[in-house]
Amino acid sequence: MQLYCDSLTEYKRLATREVRIGDLLLGNFNPIRVQTMTTTDTMDTIGTVEQSIRCIEAGAELVRITAPSKKEAENLLNIKNELHRRGYKTPLIADIHFTPNAAEIAARIIEKVRVNPGNYVDKKKFEQIDYTDVEYAEEIDRIRERFTPLVKICKEYGTAMRIGTNHGSLSDRIMSRYGDTPMGMVESAMEFLRIARDESYHNIVLSMKASNPQVMVQAYRLLVNVMMDEFGECYPLHLGVTEAGDGEDGRIKSAIGIGSLLEDGLGDTIRVSLTEDPEFEIPVCRDLVKRYKNRQSAINNKPLTIPAITKVPYSPFEYTRRNTNTVSNIGGKQVPVVVADFMKAAAIRHEDLQAIGYTYNTETDKFTIADAAADYLYTGKKILDFALPGTLKVICDYASWLTAPDKEKYYPLFQSTEYLQLTDHSGMLNFVAADVNEPACQELLQKIRTDSTVVLCLYSTNPHAMPSVRRYIIELMNQGIHCPVILAVESHDTTIDEQLIHFSTDSGALLLDGMGDGIWLMNEPEKIMNQKVSGRTYLETKNNHQFINNTSFSILQATRTRISKTEYISCPSCGRTLFDLQETTAKIRSVTHHLKGVKIAIMGCIVNGPGEMADADFGYVGSGVGKITLYKGKEIVKRNVDSAIAVEELINLLKENNAWVEKPM
Repeated sequence: MQLYCDSLTEYKRLATREVRIGDLLLGNFNPIRVQTMTTTDTMDTIGTVEQSIRCIEAGAELVRITAPSKKEAENLLNIKNELHRRGYKTPLIADIHFTPNAAEIAARIIEKVRVNPGNYVDKKKFEQIDYTDVEYAEEIDRIRERFTPLVKICKEYGTAMRIGTNHGSLSDRIMSRYGDTPMGMVESAMEFLRIARDESYHNIVLSMKASNPQVMVQAYRLLVNVMMDEFGECYPLHLGVTEAGDGEDGRIKSAIGIGSLLEDGLGDTIRVSLTEDPEFEIPVCRDLVKRYKNRQSAINNKPLTIPAITKVPYSPFEYTRRNTNTVSNIGGKQVPVVVADFMKAAAIRHEDLQAIGYTYNTETDKFTIADAAADYLYTGKKILDFALPGTLKVICDYASWLTAPDKEKYYPLFQSTEYLQLTDHSGMLNFVAADVNEPACQELLQKIRTDSTVVLCLYSTNPHAMPSVRRYIIELMNQGIHCPVILAVESHDTTIDEQLIHFSTDSGALLLDGMGDGIWLMNEPEKIMNQKVSGRTYLETKNNHQFINNTSFSILQATRTRISKTEYISCPSCGRTLFDLQETTAKIRSVTHHLKGVKIAIMGCIVNGPGEMADADFGYVGSGVGKITLYKGKEIVKRNVDSAIAVEELINLLKENNAWVEKPM
């Protein structure tokens, strides 16, 4: 397989083996299944049962429960029996990390076990060891000896298995040979998969989770490519962005990673890992999946096929930003810009700019500019009657631009046919809006080739929008046309969750592949004002411009293309968690949210500690009841800190490492 899917332009589910999990069928074009994981203590039978029921009634088709030791694994029988007694037959999954004997117990009780190759046999001391080929082969033999008993039990009892690699928990052995890379993640899983195949056991699902959507997407693509090359077939894929966090950031990060893969037909089951009650994950999963239930390229029952791609000019397995011209502050090596859409505003006052990062001070007659301040303001037909802050520029329709008093602050937006027909252009910067499905877009290619002032604002009216925009950008690359591209995405969805998913998937999938020099989001604000997100009040929807601006910067942050705020890598909680993750995450966020570019991991236990933190700068990890261990990277700095003072100690750690600044007044 040259790539990782059959087509980059035609939506097709990836053909995978069929796996049976209890009475549930997964893979082989069965519906994409949604699942979650309980957060209760597994020894609390009734608490776990009742939370499982809430998840099932919310729509979970599989429920995962942690089994960190033999006693929890044994108690899965009580949980299963009580669920059955209450009439619930949803398959259960035992989540295993460091305890093979717990996995072997669980595999005899429930329908599926999840093992993490990095934790199941290998140990991590974060040491670099140079293995000879013979020594490496001996390590594989050791894994085979320890893993094979579980495979045989699963085969005997008809139990399914997920081989679930996590980016942050690669073993020292894998790290020593492959490094902290997507290929290392793939090989970690393939070692276990080869052992299972040698035992003729195929009831297997695989996952490649990471907190960084870019790493996650590359790893899944590589896994498909490697499986097809080696076996000529693929096993079902469980998709997820691990430690995505909470709120809108968690939803955006998850939608970018999961949605990018679903767009290309990859994925047989998904879980959205939010630092929230598990039943709140399910509506997000369902919103993601329903986008692909009847995916077809048709408008008014007329097919809109996307021409096939014959040459792919980039590697989908590694990030390289598309080479573009520098046009003003757009393109080249500059970070992607954000366009704030005020087209529907009846009037625009300087106070309105606060929603997009510009706060006006009447006493000083000056603007304070936030880190997440939009770069361009689209006004449509309007010309502003006040002075703009220094960094903000205006895009307006061509006819309005002709009357604009300051041609160094105002720039025209042409529709593609206008640009082709008119000759009165800006000498500095011209925005051209183009529906990539229109015939004029092909004619446009020839004219923009020699115009170094053009920035394309690409969108698609095709229901399969992202691949059609990707197809056009690939055409630009193949023809050597280097004009910058702003990704324009308009959502007509009726809920905030759906809009976040739409924006994140259609723009994030392209940004992950290095396509996009800016982002321009549009919506129908009247549909979402004062709504709730999966049961939580989303306060910022009282100002739609702020919602859109925050979403734009969050998408750029999640794709690691523009950093404008603190990043939180927080696990979704489970029965291993040693403190209230939601409360603690909120507390840490409240005192550190102003630390631009700092990545802070908040982990409930050692399993999700130094390993799962992956690329975090600092870590706050539960190490015992009421005890916290603080990390700098993967290095322990302070052990067993009393949880009552742990947040203050985290702040001291940030100060000691020059990562702290005082909050602006």
